[in-house]
Amino acid sequence: MSRIYKSTSKYGNDGDNKERCVILGEYIIETNSTVRETASRFGISKSTVHKDVTEKLMRTDRQLYGKVKKVLSKNKAERHLRGGRATKLKYSALREQYLKESK
Repeated sequence: MSRIYKSTSKYGNDGDNKERCVILGEYIIETNSTVRETASRFGISKSTVHKDVTEKLMRTDRQLYGKVKKVLSKNKAERHLRGGRATKLKYSALREQYLKESK
């Protein structure tokens, strides 16, 4: 007995059979998003996104791969700035909370 499985792709499979790596690559370029943001948006792991847009995309669409690589390189160069900003906000909020409680 054969089973028929309904295609329930969460990657926006709207009739065209684009590979996931191409869809992820296009999303990263359009939104300048990080691997983490892309993974969260598509409900898959960061490792899967990274492997798709670095290894699989290079074999599938070299031109798109080059564009994605530029965005990822920019994100990596800015990574320390985002981390520093997050830490600053965290400790600023804690300081404000401490000052409110001590009054």
